[in-house]
Amino acid sequence: MISADAASPEGGIGATIENAVDVVFNPIATTLSDVVFANVNVFGIEFPWIVAWLIAAGVALTLYFGFVQFRKPLTAVRIARRGLGDDAPGEVSHFQALTAAVSGTVGLGNIAGVAIAVTIGGPGATFWMVLAGLLMMAVKFAECTLGVKYREIGPDGTVSGGPMKYLAKGLAERGMAGVGKFLAGLTAAFILIFAVAGGNMFQANQTLEQLRAVTGGEEGLLGGSTGSFVFGVFLALLVGAVVIGGITSITKVTSKLVPSMTVVYVLACVVVIGMNIPVLPDAIGQIISGAFAPSGVAGGALGAMIIGFQRAAFSNEAGIGSSPIALATVKTNYPASAGLVAMLGPFLDTVVICTMTALTIVIASPQSWIAAREAAAAGEALPGGVSLTSDAFGTALPWFPYVLTVAVVLFALSTVITWSYYGLKGWTHLFGGGRRSERVYLVIYCAFLVIGSVLTLGAVLNLADALVFAAALFNIIGLYLLAPVVKKELARLLAHLRGESEPETSAGRPEGPAEELVE
Repeated sequence: MISADAASPEGGIGATIENAVDVVFNPIATTLSDVVFANVNVFGIEFPWIVAWLIAAGVALTLYFGFVQFRKPLTAVRIARRGLGDDAPGEVSHFQALTAAVSGTVGLGNIAGVAIAVTIGGPGATFWMVLAGLLMMAVKFAECTLGVKYREIGPDGTVSGGPMKYLAKGLAERGMAGVGKFLAGLTAAFILIFAVAGGNMFQANQTLEQLRAVTGGEEGLLGGSTGSFVFGVFLALLVGAVVIGGITSITKVTSKLVPSMTVVYVLACVVVIGMNIPVLPDAIGQIISGAFAPSGVAGGALGAMIIGFQRAAFSNEAGIGSSPIALATVKTNYPASAGLVAMLGPFLDTVVICTMTALTIVIASPQSWIAAREAAAAGEALPGGVSLTSDAFGTALPWFPYVLTVAVVLFALSTVITWSYYGLKGWTHLFGGGRRSERVYLVIYCAFLVIGSVLTLGAVLNLADALVFAAALFNIIGLYLLAPVVKKELARLLAHLRGESEPETSAGRPEGPAEELVE
């Protein structure tokens, strides 16, 4: 999600256009942000109510599904590797759909946002971030199971799924057709706006800034308005070439890009940690002890907990309703198989990548991070989170920030590609499908990549972030109401995996026994 400050335009006509747009959108963005991110007070600590809403869903659904994320992780991994049969309806394999979903959540927030979290909440925030990530796996399981359960498959085999479908169809089954249709329309609009602004313009802008920083700044190759424009056009052409082929083309890229970018980033973290191996036990001790008696400035143990929960909720997008759009395309007759595989997303995003970022910063303890913690304690403004992480990498080898740059570019590119698909499904739900309609959307989407490179449109970005989290309010209501459907689908899948007889459902015909996939 949006979690770092975009750079301001350098002046001239760009600044004039941005200021004019901000004048229009700023009052709307401010009002909506004040509502969506309004703080509630718990024991003297303030935090956004939307975070409490997301975490509460994680706890409730974890209990309701009997701790499924802890009981069936090996089953999820095996299904991701092998699937359940290529002759099932759908467009892509379980692994491809998972990589598409993960590519939409793993982004700059994993680098910049985590740095801010361990600055404000102290090392102990990492502990609570991991716990929240584990809880949110249950939310992801529920929404992605429903994404397949209520998906629609067109005559040409293309799939449409996600909260727009299961809110409308699922709530209609419960006698709330009007409410479901209304909520589905709102969710589609929220996802579309965020796709264009947050999943598109913001990623383009921040990628440019990181590349500019390592290529000579304003005097370098990408300096000035011309460099920004050329970069935007190149990125638009690159993304357009990928997304024009639909989800099949997208997953062919993400199935290679996501593992590559994860390996690059995690190995880079391992190098930094390895070069500081004598202090590793102390760093782990700081994380564990800091979770309950932190040295952070956020208000003691509760403050560290809230900061960690907030970072996890904002990072893995569980409950937002975006990932079910990708997982709905899975080739399967068993919706819960997509749900189990989807659980791996928050684990990779939050438990693995976010934790590696936090551990790298705590172990390296660059001077900039120490200064940032002192600034936070004094109530002063903090530097950008990316710079703190970059400095941590720089403690290992002077050229290591270039490795971070590669990771930033890969993270941002994968996010832009996947959110193009999410936005497309929001667009077609609101304006109808068909080749012409989809081409219009893709042209608009790619055009905004150029705009995001040249301008920042801060108010628009803030509005998009508030809207996509507002979608979580409606989506999670739907998850609570449809949780019994998810539980039945899980039981049906597990019966199939055990080789037991199970009835055919609306999801499709049963597949052959697959006892070897269940623990």
